Order: sequence, then structure tokens, then C-alpha cells
Amino acid sequence: MTSWHQAANIEHWPERVDMAAAFRWTERLNMHEGVANHFSLAIDDSGTRFLMNPNQMHFARVRASDLIVVDANDPETLNGPNAPDPTAWGLHGGIHRHCPHARCAMHVHSIHATVLACLKDKRLPPIDQNCATFFDRVVIDEHYGGLAFEEEGERCAGLLTDPKQKVMIMGNHGVMVIGATVAETFNRLYYFERAAETYIRALQTGAELAVLSDEIAEKTARELEEYPEQDTRHLAELKAILDSEDSNYAT
Repeated sequence: MTSWHQAANIEHWPERVDMAAAFRWTERLNMHEGVANHFSLAIDDSGTRFLMNPNQMHFARVRASDLIVVDANDPETLNGPNAPDPTAWGLHGGIHRHCPHARCAMHVHSIHATVLACLKDKRLPPIDQNCATFFDRVVIDEHYGGLAFEEEGERCAGLLTDPKQKVMIMGNHGVMVIGATVAETFNRLYYFERAAETYIRALQTGAELAVLSDEIAEKTARELEEYPEQDTRHLAELKAILDSEDSNYAT
């Protein structure tokens, strides 16, 4: 196990700790796919060098010191120790190459977001506050093209060029969420899954939906975007819980 003194000398240590906490909590919420799916965080100005989980490591075991450095412009990255699988490099590499505003990217096949991605109509109507958070801020990919090798990754990245749209419903393939920090991105991922769950459960009642007006939905979305420190406090609380349990995520 990496000692605290060793760990503190690893480059980008605070960011690594945040990433590890996000992996652990994603697993706890059953929003993971075991040893599949990936999170990435840019660590240089161009955004093309980024931290990512090692290949085939379960989300429940990821530690800060386990994260590997990937270069989106260097295919030799795939030959390094614990290198990501080609689909991870293709999807996340494409996003970090073409979307400089996407400093952090989180892709999961969480249950309710994936159910939404499997519907003919993949839109998320603003039926409550959580759903309104994402009003006019989601892009929908209707053209799933198989595993996200480099060509498919490039195509997906081309859909995230509008900085306002930080969630991509990947048709038949889960969700991709981007943001400026780990805290912001995880917070968005968490609430998108909650919103998708509310919508799916509302559909299951078979009753008519009470959809908010566009004006109120947009007002709500803007107010939540400006709400102070909610994302950083959210992640800080999750880390505090993990610390109280003597978790090894920050090693």
C-alpha cells in the first residue's frame, strides 16, 4: 500500500483523491459497471493529458495512487502499464482533444440514465426541480455506432462542442457527463441519474405528466447553476464519510 508520505509526492494528488472518492461513491450507488466505464480528468493546459482509472480495476477498489496518466495525442499510451482499453482511450481521448471545456469526463451505464438512452424519445422533460436542472443542457446522440473505438469516440466528441450542454445521452449506451472539476462533474452525474429515475418512475405510473413551462425550467436551471458551493460541499461530505470509515481511497 502507498504510504501517506509517498502519496503526497505523487503529482496532482488532491485531484487524484477527488477522483478516487468519485469512483468509490459511484460504486456505492450502483451506478457502475464493475470493471468497465471510465472517469478522466485533464491535468495540462491543453487538456490532452489526463488521469484515468487503470484497465479493468473495479470502481470499489480504485485508490488515488492507482490512477494512470493518459495522453490523448499519443497512441503509445495504450502500450503502457495498466493502460486503458482502446474504447476508453477512444472515447475520453476524443473528448479531451476536441472539447477543452471538458476538463473532467465521466461515462457510466447507470440504470435510469441508460433506460432513458434506450427510449425512442430520449428527452428529459422538466417535471421536477432535478429534471429542470438539465433543461436545454443535454445533447442526445441518436446514432450509436458500436464500441467507442477511436472513430466512434471522435464522433461522440463532436456532439459536445456547445459549452452549455454538459450531459450527453448516448443512445443505447448510457450517459457522458462533463465539467470543469471532479466535484462539478460528479454532482452533475449524480443529479442526472436522480432526474432520470424520477422521470422513468413517473412514466411507470401511466398518469399524465405535469411538465413545467420552458420559462420556469430555464429559470430553475440558471438558479441551480449559480447555487454556491453545492458541488464542492457534496464531494467534501462524501470524502468525510469515506474517511470516517477508514477507507483506503486516498492512498
